[in-house]
Amino acid sequence: MNYTYIVQCSDGSLYTGWTNNIEKRINDHNSGRGAKYTKSRLPVVLAYCEEFKTKEEAMRREWEIKQLDRKAKLELISRESDEA
Repeated sequence: MNYTYIVQCSDGSLYTGWTNNIEKRINDHNSGRGAKYTKSRLPVVLAYCEEFKTKEEAMRREWEIKQLDRKAKLELISRESDEA
């Protein structure tokens, strides 16, 4: 499976990415091996995740989410937690 995810950084900022192993990717972020953006904002917490069959779908969704403003991303996260 492939995943598009949003993590919340220790400074409250949000980072969006994609991966084919969500647990490993979050661990990578938190050990400083993740994205350059998150290295100085540790620890990160998984706030949102979507699952896709293909890498291309996950990458497309990552791009769509990155086009959203902060308010829309927070609404997306909130909707997910309301449904859980």
